[in-house]
Amino acid sequence: MEPKPQTRIRPDHGLARIDLREFWDYRELLYILVWRDIKVRYKQTALGAAWAVLQPLVAMLVFTLILGKLAHVPSDGLPYPVFAYSGLLLWQFFSRALTEASMSLVVNERVITKVYFPRLLVPSSVVLAGLMDFAIAFVLLLALMAGYGLRISWNVLLAPVFVLLAMAAALGVSFWLSALDVKYRDVRYTLPFLTQIWLFATPVVYPSSLVPEWLRPWYGLNPMVGVVEGFRWSLLGGATAPNIMMIGISTAVVGLVLVGGILYFRAMEQTLADLI
Repeated sequence: MEPKPQTRIRPDHGLARIDLREFWDYRELLYILVWRDIKVRYKQTALGAAWAVLQPLVAMLVFTLILGKLAHVPSDGLPYPVFAYSGLLLWQFFSRALTEASMSLVVNERVITKVYFPRLLVPSSVVLAGLMDFAIAFVLLLALMAGYGLRISWNVLLAPVFVLLAMAAALGVSFWLSALDVKYRDVRYTLPFLTQIWLFATPVVYPSSLVPEWLRPWYGLNPMVGVVEGFRWSLLGGATAPNIMMIGISTAVVGLVLVGGILYFRAMEQTLADLI
C-alpha cells in the first residue's frame, strides 16, 4: 500500500516572500480579529467607549494647566487646549496600538499554536482596531475647534495621510516588539517607560519650533515627530509652517521601521509557535 502524500506547511520569511494574495485570502480572518478586539476593548466597563475620549481629554486638561497656564509653553499661535489635544489624540492612538499589539502574540497563544494563518494579522488587527477609538475621540477635537472658532482649511485633506503614517509607524514598531516579546518577556515591562520617554521626545504638548534649527534634522529621526506635526498642521494650521525637511525625514524613518519590522517578524515567524 502506497503511503499517502503529505504536505508540509512552512512559514516563509523575508520581505521578498510576502504573498499579498495570502493576506487577501485571510481578509475575513483579519476582519474577525479586528471586530473581536473592538468588542472586548470596553467589555464590562461602566463608561464603555467614553474612555476613548476621557483619556486624551484628562491628559489635555493636565498639560493645559501645567504647561499652558503655569509654564507658558507656546503653541504656535493656537489655543493651547486644542493644540495639546490634537497631539494627544494621535499619540494615544499610536501608544495604545504599540502597547497592545506588542503583547498580542502572547495573548493569542492558543490560536497561534493550533492553526496556521499569517501571524502578521495578529498585531495588525490590534492596530486597526485602535482606529475606532481614534474616530470617537476625533469628534471632540472638532467640537473644540468649533468652540475656539478655528476653521478647517483645504489642508485637512492631508490629515488621513498622517493618520496612515501613524498607523504604519505603530505597525512597524509593533512587529519588532511583538516578535521580541515572544522571546524576551522583558518587553512588556520596558514598554511603559519607553512610551513615556517617547511622548516627551515628540512635539505632542510643545511645538517643534522650540527645537533649535540645527537640531531639527536629527529631531526628525523620531518617526512620530513629522507625523504629529503634519497632522496638527493639516487640521489647525498655525502661525508657522511645518518643517518640510523634518517631516520628510520622519516619513522616511517610518518606511524603514515598517520594512525592518516586517523583515524581522518574518524571520522570527517560523519559531514563534515553539517559543510561545
